[in-house]
Amino acid sequence: MPRIRYHVAASLDGYIAGPKGEYDWIVPEPAVDFGALFAQFDVFVMGRVTYEVATQAGTPPFPRGSSVFVFSRTMRQERSPTVTVVPEVTEEAIRAIRAKARKDIWLFGGGQLFRSFLERGFVDTVEVAIVPVLLGAGLPLVVPPAPRTPLRLTSHRIYPSGIAWLEYNIETPAA
Repeated sequence: MPRIRYHVAASLDGYIAGPKGEYDWIVPEPAVDFGALFAQFDVFVMGRVTYEVATQAGTPPFPRGSSVFVFSRTMRQERSPTVTVVPEVTEEAIRAIRAKARKDIWLFGGGQLFRSFLERGFVDTVEVAIVPVLLGAGLPLVVPPAPRTPLRLTSHRIYPSGIAWLEYNIETPAA
């Protein structure tokens, strides 16, 4: 079954965007093969704000043939024919998303959407690129209150820019 992977950049102090939503602090890392990274996914899931930021430059950064699901209560499907608008995080919605995926699913940005997925047990991995900067304020990696979630480190890498890449599996607590 395709995994849902929360894949995000964060500052060392735990923010995924600055106080005004800025992300100019994310340093470029030439050692990252973005083509290979995007090739791991054929479904992208995000909230409305993340979608709007991702598509500001014109063409969405998503590979041809991929499916994009945008969770929003305000976006209308008829105004966004190139994506699937989903009004609420439910088991039925996640089943439909997983059914569409042949590869893994990228939960793309959005601390609040991440928390909603996490609370319902829909996230399989948390993958964070820790950027060497302290923002002091901004949008947190996960919006509180979030459930305590045990993680198991499965991979890590340090890049020349100082970015630390950390990949964790979500651990299911023993009953």
